[in-house]
Amino acid sequence: MTATALIRLAGPLQSWGASAHFDRRDTTSRPTKSGVIGLIAAALGHDRTEPLGPLAELRYGVRADRPGTRIRDYHIVGAGPYPLRPRDLITDPKRAEAAQLAMEHETSPAFGYLTASSVPAWYGAPKEVAPDPHTGALISGNPTGRNGMITTRWYIADAAFVAAVQHKDSGLIDRITHALDHPKRLLWLGRKSCPPTGTIAAGTHAGTIEDTLTAAALLPNHTDPRPWAWIETPPHTPGGHKTNDQPITYHPQRRTHAPRWETRTRITPTARIEWDLIP
Repeated sequence: MTATALIRLAGPLQSWGASAHFDRRDTTSRPTKSGVIGLIAAALGHDRTEPLGPLAELRYGVRADRPGTRIRDYHIVGAGPYPLRPRDLITDPKRAEAAQLAMEHETSPAFGYLTASSVPAWYGAPKEVAPDPHTGALISGNPTGRNGMITTRWYIADAAFVAAVQHKDSGLIDRITHALDHPKRLLWLGRKSCPPTGTIAAGTHAGTIEDTLTAAALLPNHTDPRPWAWIETPPHTPGGHKTNDQPITYHPQRRTHAPRWETRTRITPTARIEWDLIP
């Protein structure tokens, strides 16, 4: 029996990038299918290297009850010291030993510093950041320079969306709903700096995405009584358009997406499905 799971996506910040690079991370105006399927996979406890299996077959739709405001974050990386990462302790035995000694001698004036270096033992360098060869200070990119790297990061502020995933196997939809209520991994709204707030899962409902998004009541503080919705459709549907956010794999070394089709339409909710929101 065809069933649909409703998912509330709300928080101070969201970022749903269709493409991203180290120095520029954009966001679309609404949650992407790839981002929401990734959130579901995390809730189920899947590893990024696992095949998507039936999750790749989910049909997707999203309703923008409160579209939010697009904002830009002025972000600098590479200037100054950085907290030591756990993997630094695992991959660098000398640094791990120095950090351990520093912790054991916390009252010493030299606490936290490596021998013959001004860099604290508990500090490390993130990707693309290297120690200055003359002073030991951590600098970005070019090892002869000292300036931080300015990056551009876009977010959607104060937004609330209702996403929906549909499948002919109602058992799969039930498992998704349960996992969103009891996630096995941390969940975020596109990026790790964007945690969700309040209730996420809104139950399993018989019927299609169109039926369910129409039945679901508007979220609090909605901006339009007839919000826009983007609903997945078969290829070349009249009035539809192509978007490139169908996930193929989330494997870190070969993350891949494919095109899919969707239509944009206005929805007038009937409020047959009420929200049981936990702030």
